[in-house]
Amino acid sequence: MIGKNSVYDCPVIPLNKIHSRAGNITITEVHNNIPFDIQRVYYLYDIPGGESRGGHAHKELYQIIVAVGGGFDILLDDGRNKKVVRLSRPDFGLMIVPGIWRELMDFTSGAVCMVMASSKYDEKDYIREYHDFQQLKK
Repeated sequence: MIGKNSVYDCPVIPLNKIHSRAGNITITEVHNNIPFDIQRVYYLYDIPGGESRGGHAHKELYQIIVAVGGGFDILLDDGRNKKVVRLSRPDFGLMIVPGIWRELMDFTSGAVCMVMASSKYDEKDYIREYHDFQQLKK
């Protein structure tokens, strides 16, 4: 699976937003607007200016990344094509499929990044060296 996916398989998906004068609520539901079972959710926050996160790929993991506060860029790389996606609204998420190198960067002050993942943490699923990623994509 790692060799076939491209950056064009990583859509920005709308999440259900309910608006009222008292404020907004965004709802995520498995198999409604989330196309996989969520096994893990984690948050990135208090990221110093100029720092980046990510810098890896996954062999099997699916993720949806949401800017629940502030904004940041995500560089997607499939070994041939690169694409940068800006996330800055909590009612949209970027789905990242397996086999895509990602780097999160240019965080605004106070940004919070939420990640919904299709499986629990498994170090064996990570590709942490870009050279190894390039070899697997061939």
